[in-house]
Amino acid sequence: MTDTKSNAGGSLHAESLRNPILNTDSYKLSHYLQYPPGTRAISAYVEARHGGETERVLFFGLQMFLLDYLTRRVTATDIDEAEEIVTAHGLPFNREGWQRIVDHHGGTLPIEIEALAEGTILPTGMPLLQVRTTDPELFWLATYIETALLRAIWYPSTVATVSWGVKRTIAAALEKSANDDIIDAVLPTRLHDFGARGTASFEQAGIGGLAHLVNFAGTDTLTALLYGRTFYDEPMAGHSIPAAEHSTMTAWGESGEADAFRNMIRRFGGPGRFVAVVSDSYDVYHAVRRNWGEVLKDEVLQMGGTLVVRPDSGDPRVVPIDVVEMLGQSFGFSVNAKGYKVLHPAVRVIQGDGVNPHSIAVILEHLLAKGWSAENIAFGMGAALLQKVNRDTLRFAMKANARQDSSGRWHDLAKTPKTDPSKASKAGRLAIIQENGRYGWCRLDELGSRENLLQVVWRDGKLLNRTSLAAVRNRAAATFCI
Repeated sequence: MTDTKSNAGGSLHAESLRNPILNTDSYKLSHYLQYPPGTRAISAYVEARHGGETERVLFFGLQMFLLDYLTRRVTATDIDEAEEIVTAHGLPFNREGWQRIVDHHGGTLPIEIEALAEGTILPTGMPLLQVRTTDPELFWLATYIETALLRAIWYPSTVATVSWGVKRTIAAALEKSANDDIIDAVLPTRLHDFGARGTASFEQAGIGGLAHLVNFAGTDTLTALLYGRTFYDEPMAGHSIPAAEHSTMTAWGESGEADAFRNMIRRFGGPGRFVAVVSDSYDVYHAVRRNWGEVLKDEVLQMGGTLVVRPDSGDPRVVPIDVVEMLGQSFGFSVNAKGYKVLHPAVRVIQGDGVNPHSIAVILEHLLAKGWSAENIAFGMGAALLQKVNRDTLRFAMKANARQDSSGRWHDLAKTPKTDPSKASKAGRLAIIQENGRYGWCRLDELGSRENLLQVVWRDGKLLNRTSLAAVRNRAAATFCI
């Protein structure tokens, strides 16, 4: 049980860790004193800038932040606590501003957020959302929440984009090597999330794990299911199958490996069922040729389901393909309409070691080069999916783009650094448009009769447009081939 007393002797309750006033960077605390006199509102936007690792971005995750963080009302206790911490930290504290939020707004932040529909896939360099303040006395709030808002967007959007990129890679291999009538059924199960243990926190596992499930149906990250139920009205966001780990295999000893394997198929096999068995505890080649291919061959064929063999060590460009070929020799294969070999339905392979977007592409290239269809193998990706990304992967940034004065007029704000033109920001209130199937952006005052795809989703503490994971998935699938 966590000790609720700090080392300094003061009371530190878990609720304090959710104080919305302190969910920012230190330097933001003095910014309310830095804007020009007469400022009545600030507008800012979030984008994935050009020059990142991909040319497109899949927008996802805003609703989780809105429901989990922005619904948290500021209280008098929050203000007292924040003032004590901030002043001791050496910075000015805007008590008057925060007190106004409590007294005049019931603790909710007076901001408006307009955003693209989650699941939208569009080129980088375009605004994904735009935020502005709605109380002239609290104009500084739009940029005050940058830390929390940007963090809430860049991570799930980046994971969803990485997952989407892998989906395109696997889809291309399937389109080349698998019969057309099975691709739609096979593709959603080809990338499984193995990343929960590689994340830095329970929250990261839930957010990133759900971002992956925008594109695929397979996961071992249970936290993602909770986030799907809580924030996107999805009763069951992903699925898994019984699977072995090394401890359950080595517990039988090397001489008992075949018995360990037999136990797996007897307990979990059956018509229509899948069971995954890690097979490299000692010698994966011996395990596949002898134990699976000879000793247990008849039982595998008779169980009526599918054994998924998992090699978990060695060169990922070589070993899984060797395993496919050995299973083909033992269990047989057919040749599909596109001329590629397909293993007997009783056996398949999943590679979960050394898996990342690059290695998946290499493995599939080598597999197809040897005449095997991509449908023979699935992948489990861990840290490369949920952890090996950062804000610079897609160059996410939030920038102020307009300031409203006391007369109601908006003034352009933008940075144009000569030392790095790629960091130039966009000036003026913005809109996103789609013409002839292509996305673009323009100034809001130049929108005319065109539809603005940035729609208000949040205003003054209320979610105005709730979306479901099913709707997000449909949007992403609709633009999958663009």
